[in-house]
Amino acid sequence: MHQPLSEEKVFKDPVHNYIHVQDTVIWRLINTPEFQRLRRIRQLGTSYLTFHGAEHSRFSHSLGVYEITRSIISQFERGDYPDWPKEERLVALCAALLHDVGHGPFSHSIEEAFHMNHEDWTCRIVLGDTKINAVLRQFDEKLPQKVAAVIAKTYDKPIVVNLVTSPLDADRMDYLLRDAHSTGVNYGTIDLDRILRLLRPHNGRIVVKESGMHAVEDYLMSRYQMYWQIYFHPVTRSSEILLRKIFKRAKELFKNGYEFGFLLDPLPDLLKGELTVEQYLMLDESLIQTVFSQWKREKDEILSDLSSRFMDRRLYKYVEIENMDTDTIDSIQEALKDAGLHPEYDFEIDFPTDLPYDVFRQGGSTDNQILLLGRQGVVSEISEVSEIVRSISGIHRGKYHMYFPQNKLNAVKDRLPAEIRNYFVKE
Repeated sequence: MHQPLSEEKVFKDPVHNYIHVQDTVIWRLINTPEFQRLRRIRQLGTSYLTFHGAEHSRFSHSLGVYEITRSIISQFERGDYPDWPKEERLVALCAALLHDVGHGPFSHSIEEAFHMNHEDWTCRIVLGDTKINAVLRQFDEKLPQKVAAVIAKTYDKPIVVNLVTSPLDADRMDYLLRDAHSTGVNYGTIDLDRILRLLRPHNGRIVVKESGMHAVEDYLMSRYQMYWQIYFHPVTRSSEILLRKIFKRAKELFKNGYEFGFLLDPLPDLLKGELTVEQYLMLDESLIQTVFSQWKREKDEILSDLSSRFMDRRLYKYVEIENMDTDTIDSIQEALKDAGLHPEYDFEIDFPTDLPYDVFRQGGSTDNQILLLGRQGVVSEISEVSEIVRSISGIHRGKYHMYFPQNKLNAVKDRLPAEIRNYFVKE
């Protein structure tokens, strides 16, 4: 049931200028402990170690996604489009606001380390014994299930899912603008106002009027540039690799009964993979960084070294390699082991397509398409019409990157075969 606030609340925002909160349920959700926790989770994970301005939070991003969704719905309602189900307004707004509430510290990095999925955790938080669940149920007993279904992409009205999760959704539009603003680059600047004005509800989907094709081309080009220049940045990847290896070592030590000098709750259950929702919500980047700062003094030299490197930004160096086959990787690992190093911690091969970001690809299922609405009501997938989109969506970029601690490799370079040494050592 819609309950407007007696007085609209306004957040000042560097990207959208103002964020308008008009509904009691949205205001109460923002003030839950679970949502406030997002202030302590960075939007770009470890990218602040590459771009010093990238300190913005999941909290500010989530408000931005809500605001874009609110703007789109307001436009649909002003236009009185019959294809927009007006009764779904609150479900869409709640899902937009809460879509990232399940992110853990350092976001995708911790997901990789512990084989977790933030969307699963978001659904568990929305459906569990939480303040968010209580707020939603105060307005409608079925609202938690509806919001979780939107986030899980199983909701029976795909148009609502489209708003939050699609190739041209509120989530992507906000993070492109917000990440570009915070990292200080120009790639992510898009004509948001024009794109929003030209979105339409049509046959259960969100489409774009064909006259807005050039604004969407610009959006996709910006997205393409942001992925390769920001999200796939090899220095950021180095810090993510270090983070993964810290957790890998901690799990290994914990499993073998190692007595940690410092271990805060709920880390023992995190390392065991047995977190409850209540414990998961205790995890934020302040806690993890506190633990790492103490692990710098751990007796285990590997854990101590990895933690020091991460906290003091002594990242692994990298070299670009055109191709890398399994036999070569095996021979490098064996040579490093023979030289006294630990290849499972002192060596990593990475390829950009392994990252948790998806560049736009033409074709595919309808859910992964951007659809243009022509004057006669004909709907086309954008790559069928746009030469620019065809060109960038067909590009498969990226090289292998080999990561390693330069000082350790230099210390053992004389023990490495020449053909292996040439990969690492700068003479």
